[in-house]
Amino acid sequence: MLVDRLLLGPGPSNPYPEATEGLSRPVLGHLDPAFLSLLDETNERLRAVWGTRNARTLPLSGTGSIGMEAAFANAVRPGDTVVIAVNGLFGERMVDVAGRYGAEVVRVDHDWGAPIDPQRVLDAHPRPSLVGAVHAETSTGVRSEIGTLATAVHERDPDALVLADCVTSLAGIPVEVDEWGVDLAYAGTQKCLGVAPGLAPFTVSERAWQRRVAQPPTWYLDLGLIGNYVSGTEAGGRAYHHTAPTAMIASLHAGLGRILDEGLGEVYARHASAGQRLADGLRAMGLELFAAEGHRLPELTTVWVPDGVDSGKVRTQLLEEYGIEIGAGVGEYASRIWRIGLMGHNARPDRAELVLSALSTVLGRR
Repeated sequence: MLVDRLLLGPGPSNPYPEATEGLSRPVLGHLDPAFLSLLDETNERLRAVWGTRNARTLPLSGTGSIGMEAAFANAVRPGDTVVIAVNGLFGERMVDVAGRYGAEVVRVDHDWGAPIDPQRVLDAHPRPSLVGAVHAETSTGVRSEIGTLATAVHERDPDALVLADCVTSLAGIPVEVDEWGVDLAYAGTQKCLGVAPGLAPFTVSERAWQRRVAQPPTWYLDLGLIGNYVSGTEAGGRAYHHTAPTAMIASLHAGLGRILDEGLGEVYARHASAGQRLADGLRAMGLELFAAEGHRLPELTTVWVPDGVDSGKVRTQLLEEYGIEIGAGVGEYASRIWRIGLMGHNARPDRAELVLSALSTVLGRR
């Protein structure tokens, strides 16, 4: 179901018209040759957006959290040492998921609102099996230097794998999986891709593929089984795994087509322009931005709630009177910051002007 509000929180942005059209087409069967052809083309489009030639690049059936779980299920064996940088909620979630798959987790905490320090992460353990970090931390609006981290990890230990959470970065800011040396990465469709939630774009390097767990404890997320369905076996055939969400994949196919037609450089520039206009307008209102300067995401702006202002009441008024949804913070920042997303179709300066006008009226700061 599409929502007729202007969604500006960390949740789903309004889908592109093409993605909406993808959902409205007649539903194909999951074994229909036409669907399998569309799936192949969707995977190729994902490779372009990920900046990779990884053969195992596909949309997993589930939201971004499925991507996180699939990464740990297939790359971590009980007792493996995993170093995880934590600078927000989704770094915390990485720690939780890795531990559930038996990893010996070395947690490297950072202040929320600050980017990760690659050297501190590198120094946390001499020979981890895997190093994980969030590229664009959805809970704080902070971008971290994943390429710097991956290069440092591989220079020291070519056998270590690097995992990146790109849920809020893919198609919003540059992501270059091959150039950076990232081995596993996952995202979500509902952020900058501008498609309804329900799929997790995923990519895995050949090195990580060769080192994958032979029989993960979860059948559903076994990449060996899924890979044989999505890409076929070496003999060229496909082995049925599960009923793919065909309408969602058709929608993703259309949304990716819209992005590639516009051009990735133009899409990044549009997100940057909209985010800058929003940040400038918030500062002009006397509001203070939360994320560290120089590492702020253009697609997700975090701002301190002014003293004496009831965060929930402001958010409710924006939603009910203006049809604009902005997100609250999480954890100890739940009532202390707002998270304002300009993603996908909403990454436009006119959308920034709308939210600035409404927020200034609600706050009485015209």
